[in-house]
Amino acid sequence: MVTLSDVQDAAKRIEGVAHHTPVIRSRTLDGLAGTTVFLKAENMQRIGAFKFRGAYNAIAKLSPEQLATGIAAYSSGNHAQAVALAAHELGSTAVIVMPADTPAAKLDAVRGYGAEIITYDRYAEDREKIGRDLATSRGLTLIPPYEHPDVIAGQGTAALELLDEVPDLDAILVPVGGGGLIAGSAIAAKGRKPGIRVIGVEPQDGDDTKRSLAAGERVTVPVPRTIADGQAAPTPGELTFSINKDLVDDIVLVSDDEIRDALRFAVDRLKLVMEPSGATGVAALLAGKLDPLPGRIGVIISGGNVGAARLAQLIGE
Repeated sequence: MVTLSDVQDAAKRIEGVAHHTPVIRSRTLDGLAGTTVFLKAENMQRIGAFKFRGAYNAIAKLSPEQLATGIAAYSSGNHAQAVALAAHELGSTAVIVMPADTPAAKLDAVRGYGAEIITYDRYAEDREKIGRDLATSRGLTLIPPYEHPDVIAGQGTAALELLDEVPDLDAILVPVGGGGLIAGSAIAAKGRKPGIRVIGVEPQDGDDTKRSLAAGERVTVPVPRTIADGQAAPTPGELTFSINKDLVDDIVLVSDDEIRDALRFAVDRLKLVMEPSGATGVAALLAGKLDPLPGRIGVIISGGNVGAARLAQLIGE
């Protein structure tokens, strides 16, 4: 089990390498949401998403021999960029398995960090098997996007920073894909303040974690077809679910149209660029999905990796 101490150790490990991202306020958002909101802007993190925290923490703990042979990973985009950059920063190399339909901005960024890309069909092929086979055949160390204790501990540092700055939060709202960010966030938040509520937000068509928590066991849904491509995991991770079933208080769902509304609001009023997955927390607030409504809520904006053309298309739809 990952502990608060692991998250605190990760915070020391990434200090001076990962950005300490700002906490942003908006009186307009407070008014529309009907509560006091604190936005943790991980869209301003290195590689444009929180994923750098976990990837760097995990790779920094590898042996010199493992770094010399290289890293393998699979990802829809942000973990891919995070592993590619962290491997480069630590003198290693990376090979990343990515969906063929990954947004071009994410593919270009991964190549720009020097990683090799192997593509697959996310609707017909198993990325985890491809990643495992790749790691075995090439002798690489596999760093998965969420099923790894050091990755989870690293992701939890975002919530730790948020609570350092705003210690009197009543709840935190966290996007959920495979569950690593909310697992790390829950460990940090409940470790610091046991009474705080931890609420996840998923796309309406990718509600595997909500269904799993209700069933008390991991549930698989069809691969989600949603604009929130970073939240398209069909099944919660085994490790992440073992944490989240005990620490997460609720999961709310947002539609693609509600995410588009949040993207427009972010540009028009917050002056922030968010990717669809990064905007789901704001979408939940604007759509009134939280009941009861916390008095002071922290929201993790998980990422901002969306190209200008794609963002313009999403906002215009």
